[in-house]
Amino acid sequence: QVQLVESGGGLVQTGESLRLSCAASGSTFIYTMGWFRQSPGKEEREFVAAISLNDLNDQRTYYGEFVNGRFTISSGNAKNTVSLQMNSLKPADTAVYLCAAGVGGGISYFAPTQYDYWGQGAQVTVSS
Repeated sequence: QVQLVESGGGLVQTGESLRLSCAASGSTFIYTMGWFRQSPGKEEREFVAAISLNDLNDQRTYYGEFVNGRFTISSGNAKNTVSLQMNSLKPADTAVYLCAAGVGGGISYFAPTQYDYWGQGAQVTVSS
């Protein structure tokens, strides 16, 4: 079993930055960790970013199209921790941001159904 705990959400103004963190506990090997978001009134989870963890010497990162260079996903010094640095935030970025972990290799990073474990979510609100 894997448990994911997010931190770092909050309320900011347009143009400001936030940093989200996610820590995974448990002994299961994690291949991928990612972030998705769920906007108010929407059921679908939108892909934000993902990072591969199976080879720390060859980490690969992936981003949703809307990111346009504003967000950066990175792994932390502690095992199975990732952060999402979000800059130049817009009101459209307001959502619950969910951390996800996949334990299988070769997944489609963009698809929420490919991930096995999910955190509770961190609220990010960007005011205009």
